[in-house]
Order: sequence, then C-alpha cells, then structure tokens
Amino acid sequence: MASTSTRLMKTIFIVLIFVSFTISPATSTVPDECAAESANPCVDKAKALPLKLIAIVTILVASMIGVGAPLFSRSVPFLRPDGDIFTVVKCFASGIILGTGFMHVLPDSFDMLSSPCLEDNPWHKFPFTGFLAMLSGLITLVIDSMATSLYTSKNGVGIIPHGHGHGPANAVTLPTKDDDSTSAQLLRYRVIAMVLELGIIVHSVVIGLSVGATNDTCTIKGLIAALCFHQMFEGMGLGGCILQAEYTNLKKFVMAFFFAVTTPFGIALGIALSTVYRENSPNALITVGLLNACSAGLLIYMALVDLLAAEFMGPKLQGSIKMQFKCFAAALLGCVGMSILAKWA
Repeated sequence: MASTSTRLMKTIFIVLIFVSFTISPATSTVPDECAAESANPCVDKAKALPLKLIAIVTILVASMIGVGAPLFSRSVPFLRPDGDIFTVVKCFASGIILGTGFMHVLPDSFDMLSSPCLEDNPWHKFPFTGFLAMLSGLITLVIDSMATSLYTSKNGVGIIPHGHGHGPANAVTLPTKDDDSTSAQLLRYRVIAMVLELGIIVHSVVIGLSVGATNDTCTIKGLIAALCFHQMFEGMGLGGCILQAEYTNLKKFVMAFFFAVTTPFGIALGIALSTVYRENSPNALITVGLLNACSAGLLIYMALVDLLAAEFMGPKLQGSIKMQFKCFAAALLGCVGMSILAKWA
C-alpha cells in the first residue's frame, strides 16, 4: 500500500517533467537577455565552487541534526512524544513546513512561470502555478484517503477520524477495539510521513539544483545560512512524523538519510550541470516551476490537514485551551520565521 502510493506520487512528478519538455517548444521566442550570460560582478565561477562545497557540508550536517533530533527524543524525558513540549515543537515545525509552501515554494513557481523569458501564450495567459498547486493538493488528498482505505480494508481494522472533525456528523460510529484504533492511527502516521517526505525531497532537490547551478557568490553566501536554518527545522517536522510512525530503525535511518542528502545532492547535480544549465532558460523555468507548484500544493495540504488540523482537533489540545494557545503561538512563530527567511532564500 505505502509503496504503491509513493510510486504513484513519483510517477506524477516524472510525468510533469516530460510534459514541461514537450511543451517547451512554445518558448522559442524569448528576449535576448534570457540567452545571454549575466553581467553581474558577483558572478565568479572560481570563487563560487568553494562556497558550494561548503554549502554541501553545512547543509548536510544541519539536515542530519534537524531530522535526527526528534528520533532520539525518547531518551530525553522532557522531549518524549507524549509530552507537551514535543507537541509544541511539532507545531512549530509544522508552521515551518506551512511557511515553506506559502512563502518560498509557491512564490518561486509564480516567478518562474510568469518570467519574461517564456512566451506569452500560454504561460502569461493562464495561472499554471495556482492550478497545479490546487491539483496537487487534491491529488495528495486522494492518495492520502485511498492509501488509508486500502490498508484498513485489507487488514480489517476500524477506521478512526484524522482528528479534525467539527461535530457529531464527523463522528465514527463503527465499533473498534483498542488495538484496531491503535493500528489505524499508526497507519495514519505512516502515510503522513511518507507523503510529507516525498514533497520535501522534491522541494529540496530543486533548491539544491538552483544553488549548485548559480555562480553568483553574493547569492550563495546568503543562501548557506538561510538554507541551514530552513533544512534543520523542516527536518524536525519530518523527524517528528517519522518517530510517530514507529518504523523499524532501518526504515527510520533510510528516510532520515534521504532527507539529509537530497539538498546536497541537488547542489552537486547543479555543479555538474552548471556548464549547460541556466536558471533563466525556458526549459529550466518550466521544469522547476511546475515541480515547485506541485510541491507547494502537497506541502500546504500536509501542513494544514494532516499536521496542524489533526493536532489541534485531537483530544490532547481539545482538552486544554492553554495548550492550544501555546501550539498556535509555536505554529505562528514557525510561519513568521520562514517568512523572514524569504528575503534571502
């Protein structure tokens, strides 16, 4: 079930890449400056390479710390998954993910797909970014729902609510045993962890590719610190989901590993393609723009529905107004932090 949903999401993103290259002939007539080399004095390939190597190492370390911290929280009494502090930290990390979708990925996609380097028709005559983000959110909902239904029907466990119902109409009337409820909730955590990781990985590779391909030393210097902060706290959100999914130690390691290496891999790939890859080329703008739009829809859906709404409508927060205020403040702080980072990254 889980592997099937993951393969489906990967197939969707691969199809978008092929579509972008198929329709790119419509971009044949573009301004001359789109094909010209930049005259920016900060552009220095020799000086940019050492900065990129530094970025690979520092971002890798920051990502490992971020995604690994929640996985070792069981050994720290005040950070146990059933404690109040862990809940507040998880809401903060969810705010980071929500801010990433709204303040980083979505605006980048709008900028790319409305670039003057693309033909007016069709790119400037239809809001592709909003459409694809909306479609991505709906597809994520379908995959989320179908994956859960397939597992519950196959294993005969009772279905429990996601935790964001708003009244008796949303209550589940099926009688379930305690172990069935536990199994169904564990499934929810596992589906959330896998879908969220997929969206973050796509986004991280795109970020790394952009950093690796640019030779603008002024831009790279600012991005290193911003991306370290970004990856660390985004990793905390993912790590919390992996922890709640209760995977085996091997699966936890594999998921954490793939998150940690995706941005450094993207940077390395960008370095390798820097001689042929141009950020303002039509093919690059379309491909990265489409991927960003899809990633934004997925991240926004996951942050709002499967993370924040499920937490706020769950029994723990519903039983304490004080905890609701704390968690709201934490989520808001995460969103504000990513909004401030939008100035540099």
